[in-house]
Amino acid sequence: MSSGPLAGITVLELGSLIAGPFAGQLLGDYGADVIKIEPPGAGDPMREWGVLRDGESLWWPAIGRNKRSACVDLRDAAGQEVLRRLAARADVVLENFRPGRLAEWGLGYDALSAVNPALILAHVSGFGQTGPRAADAGFGSIGEAVGGIRYTTGSPDRPPSRYGVSLGDAVSGMFAVIGVLAALNEARVSGRGQEIDVAIYEAVNALMESTMADYELGGVLRERSGSILAGVAPSNVYPTADGAEILIAANADSVFVRLAAAMGQPGLATDPRFATHGARGERMAELDELLTEWTRTQSAADLLDRLREAGVPADRIYTAADMLRDPHYAARGQVVRATSYQGWEVPMAGVVPRFSRTPGEVRSTGPRLGEHTRPVLGELGGYGAAEITGLETAGVIGCG
Repeated sequence: MSSGPLAGITVLELGSLIAGPFAGQLLGDYGADVIKIEPPGAGDPMREWGVLRDGESLWWPAIGRNKRSACVDLRDAAGQEVLRRLAARADVVLENFRPGRLAEWGLGYDALSAVNPALILAHVSGFGQTGPRAADAGFGSIGEAVGGIRYTTGSPDRPPSRYGVSLGDAVSGMFAVIGVLAALNEARVSGRGQEIDVAIYEAVNALMESTMADYELGGVLRERSGSILAGVAPSNVYPTADGAEILIAANADSVFVRLAAAMGQPGLATDPRFATHGARGERMAELDELLTEWTRTQSAADLLDRLREAGVPADRIYTAADMLRDPHYAARGQVVRATSYQGWEVPMAGVVPRFSRTPGEVRSTGPRLGEHTRPVLGELGGYGAAEITGLETAGVIGCG
């Protein structure tokens, strides 16, 4: 049982891979009973994606955490009826198939809301449920390209780069969660559900700040700028005497005053070349050179001590190894270790955000395929043992 803020909410997670399942992971973190509907036999490909150990994914315990697995063949008419019976008692259905797929199976919003008017149906797709490109395939990477973030990512002398994580999928999953929470709140008043339409490219585009206005009204096309952001200085990576690299972000006027004092050059803060945000942005290269000359004279540890004492935001650029041994991560519980069904002690990110009175938690890791089919069909669908056995024999469901 969960003590999280979504305790008592039942979510049916359809679809696979990253965007929809990440949204399901977050809802489960917050206490919802997330039932992952997977095809019998194969299951979600995420079970075999990423780095593998003994042929099984090290990602699955995290993205499948706090979920129950029920195997139902949604391409079969009998499986579609199973889903309708489950949806009749659920609060949310979350899916990331191509637009129109659920309707083809008789599981669109009209059909599901007919059996449960309060149901919320959240869609995540590459280009949304409507528009001329709705039917196009659209993974997270394509959403990043069309949403605009790929064009601005990387070095100016190289082709656009990608992030080292599935940013488009994660961001669209987060927007799906925001939509679900907003719709649940509205349903408390109206008693009615609704559809939520999240397009991956739009979720990415929502991060793009003023880039469209910059271009149309200011005549500026934001370009790739490597480790800097045009007009924002100092905010870059600087070398130390012992070969480390430290990121310093002192672009706000008040912070730059503190940085200049820490450098032993307080006059920089009143120098007309650097006294204002705009001036520093125009002379970014010159200012970065001054900082580099200073940071190169100190070890990383001494530099960070001095900057922290001065109240200047700065730190190393963390790898996974740094996260695992960092005392602040540990104190905040941001590294959670949970035992998978394989017996692995799996480190994973903690629940974000934190709730003071109804904390979220990692109650379980990613389940075995079909591990919960029988209890889910019995509890939520009202199926008897003989009916479940008949569906299993017919291949409509899988019971692990």
